[in-house]
Amino acid sequence: MSKLRTILAAAAALAAAGPVAASAIIGQPAPAFTATDSNGKRLSLADFRGRTVVLEWFNPECPFVQKFYQPGAMQKLQADAAKSGVVWLTINSGAPGKQGHLSPEQANAYIRANGIASAAYIPDPSGTIGRTYGARTTPHMFVIDPKGMLVYAGGIDDIQSANSSDIAKARNFVTAALADLQAGRPVATATSRPYGCSVKY
Repeated sequence: MSKLRTILAAAAALAAAGPVAASAIIGQPAPAFTATDSNGKRLSLADFRGRTVVLEWFNPECPFVQKFYQPGAMQKLQADAAKSGVVWLTINSGAPGKQGHLSPEQANAYIRANGIASAAYIPDPSGTIGRTYGARTTPHMFVIDPKGMLVYAGGIDDIQSANSSDIAKARNFVTAALADLQAGRPVATATSRPYGCSVKY
């Protein structure tokens, strides 16, 4: 393979791995978006101004997502967050025909069957929201404070495995960020390396 072909192949692989340009920057206003959820309701990030928002990138077929959903750990995080007034949005940026893509009807069936407790499930088949935020993995987590500022972006915790038994031993960065916000403290860990399956744009 020529040097040029090698460079082009590497560039293609990098592009396939996920977005490289995003406008989601810690300490800056979270990028605005408007979307239609799985129930056909139109919503926008601006609707939740004054409340803490969690964005969770999702793929039901990803082992790293299943790590949290099969034992009910993610559902508990969602429910606990809701009790504290946090808005949790589950976003699927998988393109039609790609692994993990769900139609709104399939998504609602999955939600019912698995007890998902997020405030809304947002299909993002065009990948617009995902690319805007630079979502690279499932899960990839973002926390937005009540002023609309992005205060956390990265992995859900600090043990990068697909093993559910590691959940109890890990430090959950999302839980920690929410606790910091609730206590009126700056978020101690504002970024971490996301891990999981690549988002299937």
